[in-house]
Amino acid sequence: MFPEQKRVTKVALADIERRIEQFKAAARNSGVKLTHQRLEIFREIASSVDHPDAEAVFRGVQPRMPTVSLDTVYRTLWMLHDLGMITRLSPGRESMRFDANLAHHHHFVCVRCGLVRDFAGVEFDEAPIRNAVKGLGKIVDSHLEVRGICDKCGKQPRR
Repeated sequence: MFPEQKRVTKVALADIERRIEQFKAAARNSGVKLTHQRLEIFREIASSVDHPDAEAVFRGVQPRMPTVSLDTVYRTLWMLHDLGMITRLSPGRESMRFDANLAHHHHFVCVRCGLVRDFAGVEFDEAPIRNAVKGLGKIVDSHLEVRGICDKCGKQPRR
């Protein structure tokens, strides 16, 4: 039906470095001070395929920066969002999750474990939604969120 998606298990180093350079340029252009903490928080999310929430980012940066607070992580994530460097998604009733992949893509969300993975497909990009929302307003962005059961959960018996 649709082409098989290549599984991405880690972000390529070149993509991480490109994202960091884009963040540095955005910070300079907007007058935002580029601190070591902000850079490390962004590096943590830019290198993740897991769409981490603030607590996961905090746990990831804490070994490198023991003095960072969870409040600083939250404030930095919202600043990054305001700069357009990350997007936010809320796949369930849990906490807000963040994504540094700004390329157009879609999300697969596991309804059991909460895993979120990116996927792409031109057939989804060209979804005929323009006519469906005609008269409601102007579309500025769209992405597809598919909910299902990931392979790992599918292999485990349901509790």
